[in-house]
Amino acid sequence: MASILIRDVRIFTGEEEIPNGSVLVEEGKINSVSRSSIDPPSPSMTVISKPGHTLLPGLIDAHIHADKGNPVALPQSLRFGVTTVCDMQNEPHNVVKLRKQAESKGVADFKTCSLAATIKGGWPEAVVTAHDESDETAAEIALWPKLESEADAQAYVDQRVKEDHVDYIKLMHESGSGLLVKPNLPDIKLQKAVIKAAHANDLVVVAHCLAHDDTVAILHAGVDGLTHTFLDKPPSKQLVDAYKLNNAHCNPTLAAIGSLTQEGRALQEQYAHDPRVQSLLGESEKARLCQCMSMAAEGCTVENAYESVRQLKAAGVDIVCGSDAAGPAIGTAWGLSIHQEMALFVDKCGFTPLEALRSASSTTMRRFRFHDRGLIAPGLKADLVLVEGNPLENIDHTLDLRAVWRDGVLCSAYEHV
Repeated sequence: MASILIRDVRIFTGEEEIPNGSVLVEEGKINSVSRSSIDPPSPSMTVISKPGHTLLPGLIDAHIHADKGNPVALPQSLRFGVTTVCDMQNEPHNVVKLRKQAESKGVADFKTCSLAATIKGGWPEAVVTAHDESDETAAEIALWPKLESEADAQAYVDQRVKEDHVDYIKLMHESGSGLLVKPNLPDIKLQKAVIKAAHANDLVVVAHCLAHDDTVAILHAGVDGLTHTFLDKPPSKQLVDAYKLNNAHCNPTLAAIGSLTQEGRALQEQYAHDPRVQSLLGESEKARLCQCMSMAAEGCTVENAYESVRQLKAAGVDIVCGSDAAGPAIGTAWGLSIHQEMALFVDKCGFTPLEALRSASSTTMRRFRFHDRGLIAPGLKADLVLVEGNPLENIDHTLDLRAVWRDGVLCSAYEHV
């Protein structure tokens, strides 16, 4: 594995800015980070000098769905600078396939909850069966847990740990308030049992909710974070207090929520037609990005979602960046949607560009306990993204991609740095 010296660049470490520094990569790890331009330790070392560019830690997408083990998800994510993805519901046979694919350095690394803690007729079964009645989908739904009791909760967690070797646990707590579909809502005692069993195994627990009251309830049950914010009503002090109760984080998925309401369509089309993404995004992905899911009931608005993030941020709640990008879903695209999400944080929610970049790197690293990535620091994985310009001044520059490395290996989409 080649050694590389990247110098004469602005560095965002995942926490702070180094205006002009150097990063030495050896054997797939970051050897050193300097606050000046340094000489290579060996005359044969590859040296990349890039004044006017910024080096970022590889982005972490805290929420994707590589549905049915879709082979496009991981390579497309990497092309957009996402070096790690967190899959939030998948069948065990697909997990095996995706982990095998992730052994290649030419795709994003893969983290997973495997199967989420689902119930009969709950989320996402209710919405999937309403739109897809194929035999293949029915066969996959048959594999999903149908939890009923506290004993089921313990068995579910044991299976995820022992058989699937999961990185975290995910709950589904969705009543459909504000949506056109009305799934069955799990009993809160069942959810508490899953959380207790997961925490006993030292696992982070996150939960799906798209409604204000469901969110408050599951936060009081003890989850560590939410995989969405909500759209059915404005945020309340009760909500903020619930987040603060156990220091939970929020992954708002604003781009996906915009697609639920059609309010995000213009912005989605803007990204789909951006000349910078044309060689990185497949034609079917571009087409899906220009459509909306349109599942929100009348009166729901993405402004409720934006305001919830503003209030949570002001209260000191950690906001992590995840796109909810998925194969069959419309309005999102693997890799690309994380850039839209960071832009929405800045444009709609009062983040500085530095804060938005933290949300897609060091904050996610800390909240999910991924201690070998998410920062540019000695000893960590050499997951790096080089962009032209200064995204710490203008977040739009994250899409001016010039190179992406995973474990020190250059992504093939960027053969000439």
